[in-house]
Amino acid sequence: MELIFVQEALKHKRLAQELLLMTLGTALVSVGVYFFKFPNHFSMGGVSGLSVLLGEVVRIPWLSPSTFNTIINTLFLVLGFIFLNKGFGFKTVYCSLLYAGLIQVFEVLIPLARPLTSNKMLEAFFAIILPALGSGILFNINASTGGTDIAAMILQKFSGLDVRRALLISDVLIAGAALFIFDIETGLFSLLGLVLKSVLVDSVIESLNRRKSFNIITSRPQIVCDYITKQLNRGATVWEGQGAYTHQTHWVVLTVLTRGQAVVLRRYLKEEDPTAFMLVSNTSEIFGKGFLRA
Repeated sequence: MELIFVQEALKHKRLAQELLLMTLGTALVSVGVYFFKFPNHFSMGGVSGLSVLLGEVVRIPWLSPSTFNTIINTLFLVLGFIFLNKGFGFKTVYCSLLYAGLIQVFEVLIPLARPLTSNKMLEAFFAIILPALGSGILFNINASTGGTDIAAMILQKFSGLDVRRALLISDVLIAGAALFIFDIETGLFSLLGLVLKSVLVDSVIESLNRRKSFNIITSRPQIVCDYITKQLNRGATVWEGQGAYTHQTHWVVLTVLTRGQAVVLRRYLKEEDPTAFMLVSNTSEIFGKGFLRA
């Protein structure tokens, strides 16, 4: 009974953490899109980029890029409910609705007639970095703000198309269209932003998952393993080895830790086993208990 209670508590804690991360990630995307993409006409692909183009082409006062963004995202959300059924997760619904809602709230409370600054490079920096950070956080927990991600899921289910390539081509076309609808400078910023965003999203995900891999060569494997398993609550693997020069027997301890735990373990080994030889490397793709699921 107590075990079930603990498992439920951990489950609710994990859900609360994910909800907080989804809210933070969506807020970052929303701020980047509304305050920096829309006023500068940066059409860096996706629904937000398409909304920028439509807001310029369709000259109807109440149809702003923010309104187009909400309409298109809501449309994709409805299509997702129709075609994906159970494959359409709560995370995508929550983030998509929050994203559309925040954009509309920003437009009502903080209407923008022009960019926040006169420095277009600075504006482009925030138009790229904020959505990239937000998207990285969301993708890392298998969430997204919907839009073209929903379109990709629908296409993947009902066709044999190479979805990733199709989305890439559509993003390039949307970004490139700014060259003709606006001006050369805006179009080049849009294309640059599209490229940099994809690189930054990968970097954010890698950074969030980065861990420290330890190979510890020691003559005192018991104290090392005890500290890792009992104090740090991590697993370890031990195997016997032999020094190539001395032919003395040593043990090699392999473990993977968070960055904080890595600092603690190094400090402990420095005090308790100063002759231990450590190889420490960064790794961001670890699959198994306590880490990512394959």
